[in-house]
Amino acid sequence: MKFLNTLRNRFRKSLIANQSGQGATEYILLLVVVVGMVVAFGPKIKKAINEKTDSLTGDMGKVNSDM
Repeated sequence: MKFLNTLRNRFRKSLIANQSGQGATEYILLLVVVVGMVVAFGPKIKKAINEKTDSLTGDMGKVNSDM
């Protein structure tokens, strides 16, 4: 019984100390969050950028016609 407890405790310590896959997991989760935000807010951002670009293009046309 003592052998099993010792083995279990060693396994727990090595499992807690082993963090080799932690960095990859964090990058994958970050990528999932970024992709989710792009999917959720992408059309709104694209619409806002297009409106600002069209407004800027119109204003530039006014400046060129005034000269």
